[in-house]
Amino acid sequence: MTRRFADARELLDDLLDRHEAGAERPIARPDHAAFPSVLAADAFARELADAEQSGAISIARGRGVRREEISHVRLTAPDALYRHLRRTPAARLADEAHALLVNGLTLHPALADAACAVADQWRRARNWAGLGPEHADKVRGALVLAQAILDKRQVDLDYRTFSRRIAGDSKALERVEAVVVRLLSAIVDLPSEAKPREALRTLGIERFAPPLLIGGPIDLVGADLATALPLYLGLPPKEAERIRFRRPPSYLLTIENFASFNRHLIEADPDHAGATIYVGGYPSLATQQALGALAGAAPEDTPIFHWSDIDPDGAWIFRTVERAIGRPLRPHLMSPDIAERFRKVPAGKLTVTPCTSESGIAELVAYFTREDAKVLEQEELDPRIPQ
Repeated sequence: MTRRFADARELLDDLLDRHEAGAERPIARPDHAAFPSVLAADAFARELADAEQSGAISIARGRGVRREEISHVRLTAPDALYRHLRRTPAARLADEAHALLVNGLTLHPALADAACAVADQWRRARNWAGLGPEHADKVRGALVLAQAILDKRQVDLDYRTFSRRIAGDSKALERVEAVVVRLLSAIVDLPSEAKPREALRTLGIERFAPPLLIGGPIDLVGADLATALPLYLGLPPKEAERIRFRRPPSYLLTIENFASFNRHLIEADPDHAGATIYVGGYPSLATQQALGALAGAAPEDTPIFHWSDIDPDGAWIFRTVERAIGRPLRPHLMSPDIAERFRKVPAGKLTVTPCTSESGIAELVAYFTREDAKVLEQEELDPRIPQ
């Protein structure tokens, strides 16, 4: 629908806005009923006449009794209208902003492509992630932080220290978290439903790593827990290498949800036949490394399982644990059959990252590509010993 205007400058700017968005020879119409007075209508007509005289627009008038009335205005020469309004073209602003984005930076090819995609949006006078060319410095900061993450410069640093060392400001990352995650999501596999802070945790960007919680037949190097084993033990993930199994566990089970972790230890395995580990939702990089150490300490014939929600993010967590342990991983209480039995309809269309057929979660990932796929939160299931 053609917009109507009572302000000549707004009308002319709208013509250029739509030209920059890709419209050919856009038109706009005056809103005659909105003029507050005859003087205002005359000033409106004079301003448009000046623009027509510059060759930028053409004015069409009505017929009959309305032959003196402006019917509509068409853009005929964008360059002339830019000069008439003393307005800088979006393409020039975008080119200048793109130069600011990448000048002096050595970027991963995908980040360089992302910077070009941002500038392409700006050339069409569209924002990218809510940011326009006037925010080029903010996007550049996000590119710098994203590249540092790809270069593993966050390893062994807490969130604020990483931000200060890379950007010179301990709160810089906090201000552009969502932008950094959007840039990285085209390069690394991140959970689609995670908040930006949660997604960054999986890459090692966190204030401080949460403790690793584990229950089972375990001891620590230098500490015999045989007579005083609690329900579970919590320790910094980096100390996972101190954990030893007092006897071979019948299984290793990693669990996404804290309530399900506690219920499993209390209700399903109070005798600690197996070893049960809480991964803290989306497992942090430190937790992933700890899982690798625990899998390495377990006997080779110990089966390893993971229990998450039956949804795409649960599948993402499964694959992350699978990569971390470097051993075959089996899904526990995560199957299409269970989803179909409970028949919980997802809130929207499911989006899942494909995986190889060798992955233990391949069957569930394939199921999520079906239009009638169902989902289920793991809290709705009672815990039981893995089979």
